[in-house]
Amino acid sequence: LGLVLGAPGTLALRTVRRDVGRAALRVLRHPILQVAAHPVTGLLFTAGGLYLLHLTPLYRATLAHPGLHGLVLVHFLASGYLFTWAIAGPDPGPHRPGVPLRLVVLGLSVAAHATLAQLMYAGLVDTAAPVTQLRAAATLMYYGGDLAEILLALALLVTWRPVARRARAEPAPSPA
Repeated sequence: LGLVLGAPGTLALRTVRRDVGRAALRVLRHPILQVAAHPVTGLLFTAGGLYLLHLTPLYRATLAHPGLHGLVLVHFLASGYLFTWAIAGPDPGPHRPGVPLRLVVLGLSVAAHATLAQLMYAGLVDTAAPVTQLRAAATLMYYGGDLAEILLALALLVTWRPVARRARAEPAPSPA
């Protein structure tokens, strides 16, 4: 959240030549990036990655292969950044959906993380950790995830800039 709210994209655009900045903004408006930068896409990458890691043999494979472990860490950093930016990031990018949809996606994220934490607590994940460690991790994921998502919702509301609606032209009253 701190990395996203630091607005590194805005900082980069302010330090490059104007033509480079315009080219970067044109790339950010590409339709493929609109799909990639959608909050639902970010949710699928973050929550889907967590489910894939914990409900398949992927976690055990990361213990045996340090390179794979590094790739999983890079995935979570990138997907977490993408999700956080799609919800509340101040940097420029493709058109974002409105705040109501972003709050719904954030709510789905809360439910996805809480469900996975409960599955972990019940021991229904593929890991070699002792039950006490698994339950401690599940508890941390459950409550720590809620705290992180509350902070993200707060960031969304603090950075939200409502678009002023044009005043509707009301017909002038007819002279009586």
